[in-house]
Amino acid sequence: MTVIPDDLKAALIAAAHAAADVARVETLAYFRRSDLEAATKEDHRFDPVTEADRAAERAMRAVLARLRPEDAILGEEYGRSEGTSGLTWVLDPIDGTRGYISGTPVWGVLVSVAGPDGHPLFGLIDQPYIGERFAGGLGVAEVTGPLGRQTLACRAARPLSGATLFTTFPEVGTPADAGAFARVSRAARLTRYGADCYAYALVAAGQIDLVIEAGLQPYDIHAPIAVIEAAGGLVTDWQGGPARDGGRVLAAANAAIHGEAMALLNA
Repeated sequence: MTVIPDDLKAALIAAAHAAADVARVETLAYFRRSDLEAATKEDHRFDPVTEADRAAERAMRAVLARLRPEDAILGEEYGRSEGTSGLTWVLDPIDGTRGYISGTPVWGVLVSVAGPDGHPLFGLIDQPYIGERFAGGLGVAEVTGPLGRQTLACRAARPLSGATLFTTFPEVGTPADAGAFARVSRAARLTRYGADCYAYALVAAGQIDLVIEAGLQPYDIHAPIAVIEAAGGLVTDWQGGPARDGGRVLAAANAAIHGEAMALLNA
């Protein structure tokens, strides 16, 4: 486990919030604008990227270059820049660009910092339009927003038959992945779709029990890992291993429901 001195903790938390602050400005400047155009990153499916994504990441990188010049950065839009400190910032300027270009308010800005072992130390899930920010790690587990400041805490254990499950798309990964997800979905009380990173925030806030996804990148999951772990939950791959590299991810409010879901995923 990486040991972080108190002064460095404070500096990392401050830098994360500063990065999220500038991303709020950039993303809101373009949100719900009729002239915003979306290109696609892939030929076989629509994977949108906008100037809002790029502008927000440039702004975050500029802040980190000023406040944390020795740290590495991994961002969705501009890739990796190396550092010398052993710390790496992982940035997703708009997680949920499909929702963003559709005008829905459940996209978010993801900011996190990982230690030398690659595990997220601190993360933010920020929703600029709602004005809600979920923070976790380095002794912090809180949400600030329209309801004020509240402590994050995941739900207590309950049977899967009484659980709420989220995923971003009805089409979960490969056909085999989708079949595994369907086994869990059939056993859960309620399944909902389309919340992107906001679903992970809802796990940390004690509102839902599970998020199951496939095909994720590191920048999709680093901040959610930090926030959910700080709130008492856990995030792994579908076999119970580390999820920080993305891929197939299972986020759970507690170990009991995590185990129940994982058993069905691997049945």
